Amino acid sequence: MNNSTFVYATYIRTSPEKLWKALTSSEFTKQYWFGKELQSDWEEGSAVTFLDKNKEITDQGIVIKSNPYHLLSYTLKCVQDATEYQVMPKVTFELKQMGSIVKLTLKHEYLSEGAFKDEGEGFIGINNGWPAIMSNLKSLLETERILPEIVL
Repeated sequence: MNNSTFVYATYIRTSPEKLWKALTSSEFTKQYWFGKELQSDWEEGSAVTFLDKNKEITDQGIVIKSNPYHLLSYTLKCVQDATEYQVMPKVTFELKQMGSIVKLTLKHEYLSEGAFKDEGEGFIGINNGWPAIMSNLKSLLETERILPEIVL
């Protein structure tokens, strides 16, 4: 098993409540996640489904931990990924209030071998995708607008 982890932190001028809603509301996710809609009831053990603009499933997972306004963690697997994982990749969002801002730390764990090799699909998806998604989220919460289209 490979224990590679991608970590990204940002600071957002918002409240933990608004940030939590943005992370867990389909209406918010499709705005900053480039059209992807995340669906779940966000209870531990529940399914997480990612739908594209055509309502087709692109990714799936299971909620591992859901502590509103503090921590959200779920498994994440692309439906087109044929890899047999010993341990399913996991995404964790940690929210920490710091005065009038919230520090949001993203951890994407248990990445497959070669995930960070230049120009590989994993490299592009993780190294370019997460920062773009997180920047779009920050912009949406702070300005009520997403960034101009980003080409990944």
